[in-house]
Amino acid sequence: MIKITFPDNSTREYEAGVTGLQIAESISPRLAKEVLSVSVNDTVIDLDRPITTDAAIKLHKWDDAEGKHTFWHSSAHVMAEALQNLYPGVKFGIGPAIENGFYYDIDLPEGTQISESDFANIEAEFMKIAATKTQFVRCDVTKAEALKFFGDKNETYKVELINDLEDGTISFYKQGNFTDLCRGPHLHDSSVIKAFKLLSIAGAYWRGDEKRKQLTRVYAITFPQKKQLDEYLVLLEEAKKRDHRKIGKEMELFTFSAKVGQGLPLWLPKGADLRDRLEQFLRKIQKQYGYLQVVTPHIGNKELYVTSGHWAKYGKDSFRPIQTPQEGEEYLLKPMNCPHHCEIYRSKPHSYKDLPLRFAEFGTVYRYEQSGELHGLTRVRSFTQDDAHLFCRPDQLKEEFCKVIDIILYVFKTLDFKDFTAQVSLRDPNNREKYIGTDENWAKAESAIIEAAEEKGLPTVVELGEAAFYGPKLDFMVKDAIGRKWQLGTIQVDYNLPERFGLEYVGSDNQNHRPVMIHRAPFGSLERFVAVLLEHTGGKLPLWLTPEQVSILPISEKYNDFAQSVSNILNNYDIRAAVDERNEKIGRKIRDNEVKRIPYMLIVGEKEAATNTVSVRRQGAADLGSMSIEDFAKLVTDEVNEILKK
Repeated sequence: MIKITFPDNSTREYEAGVTGLQIAESISPRLAKEVLSVSVNDTVIDLDRPITTDAAIKLHKWDDAEGKHTFWHSSAHVMAEALQNLYPGVKFGIGPAIENGFYYDIDLPEGTQISESDFANIEAEFMKIAATKTQFVRCDVTKAEALKFFGDKNETYKVELINDLEDGTISFYKQGNFTDLCRGPHLHDSSVIKAFKLLSIAGAYWRGDEKRKQLTRVYAITFPQKKQLDEYLVLLEEAKKRDHRKIGKEMELFTFSAKVGQGLPLWLPKGADLRDRLEQFLRKIQKQYGYLQVVTPHIGNKELYVTSGHWAKYGKDSFRPIQTPQEGEEYLLKPMNCPHHCEIYRSKPHSYKDLPLRFAEFGTVYRYEQSGELHGLTRVRSFTQDDAHLFCRPDQLKEEFCKVIDIILYVFKTLDFKDFTAQVSLRDPNNREKYIGTDENWAKAESAIIEAAEEKGLPTVVELGEAAFYGPKLDFMVKDAIGRKWQLGTIQVDYNLPERFGLEYVGSDNQNHRPVMIHRAPFGSLERFVAVLLEHTGGKLPLWLTPEQVSILPISEKYNDFAQSVSNILNNYDIRAAVDERNEKIGRKIRDNEVKRIPYMLIVGEKEAATNTVSVRRQGAADLGSMSIEDFAKLVTDEVNEILKK
């Protein structure tokens, strides 16, 4: 007999070899129908795999991330079988589950392609396979067996993947007429998949290498109920309306130019104004917390990043080194700000009384993202981090970390991000070679983060393997207005860069000591933050932040002078107003300014000019009637002050 421990710490005894499905059946028939996979000592496995020793388990259903992952990973295999049936000779790359659904990279036979007109046929074939209640059967194979199986089928991509694997770690999964190289886990059978939708197709270079062949990436999603798919498709339509690229164009915030280069955003005047307001907002908070503003160059000597360890870890993701006329001298476009801030700290001696030191910079950095991965402002090659690096004594670490949490919570509250989780990102205990530094320092850093999060009462989840290579971190995962999850603010504890840069302070014992370093960015990057904010609000930005607060719409050209006088008065109240002087009908002006998401529109004509009043219309709402210019100015000022007071 073996002892099985459940998440509530209750225990039951079962015969050795019991499966997760049998355990679920012993609890209730309903649970057995709903369970999708099982974690055994924190490793997710198939429901059919035997458990042979005492273990702590968790049964995963659809509502669990692990359950969804298993569901979508299995669905990718069913989709591959459908594609194999419809397109004989297709070759397969990889087919992972992703945050919403899954994809499969495929190499179609010469002269064949998939378009949206083919989606219905693929969906029908998928559902036909799923309805057969096909079981997913695992088989452990030797490397030689795996190479022969896929070699005989001329599956060159699978053969390449197998060559990278160690013998004794390779498994196949078979369902119906399809066999795939896979670690699993998978569903018990395909019958729980009740709804399937192909979402899109795209090009994707094999293994992300632009020099390799471009494959066809097929994106899709599945659900255990048709109703869930219907709800998701409604959500997708709403997401299209909120696409920051569409909103940014309508609001005239940013653009891109092929001549400037992919992934290099150009901020238009209104977008630059929005960025500046976000910067000033955070600068004001940072000043209250004792931050010191610094500025560093856009390039740095390659040796700087060799010292920090970034070159060894991320050199392939950087732009190529810049060769100077001096032989052997190389520079990089700055991929991160922290090494520069370490050198600022090192520029003069420090006493324990000087600490903590908090250096802040809105520093623009450059990273070479693959062209296929670029996406609006959320994935770019040039972005500005609201970066700060705090250098403190070990006894100050938790207090400083808690203060950074306070800043991030204030930012979220002001910008109405109410639904978030703090992700405690720790080292992967089974792959420590990915990280630098001693176990002792990692333990201290991880404990500080966990204690600070508990002290602040944050809702947290722990993710192993998500730490930075130099230290653990607290990542803030925010849900937007339509339920999508984004990673925004981050705080990281780092004992390692101070060691690598030889940073010191003289302690009260008159001896040299190493400071601890905290990396933090409440926005993450201005580009990504603006994108998320636009999609969260649908472009209806808070009144204090929006670049243009008021648009004044004269009914005809003869009231343009009065409209301009209204604008001048409002500008004296620090209200951002502009006159729409176009020779268009008032209905067209209203519609156009609605599209631009201008919060207030003031309509002025003969009556308003005669009485020195304005007719007020709130964006997306009913008319507020006529009022004096001064009363309107007070309305706007009070609204702004109320938001910033919260």
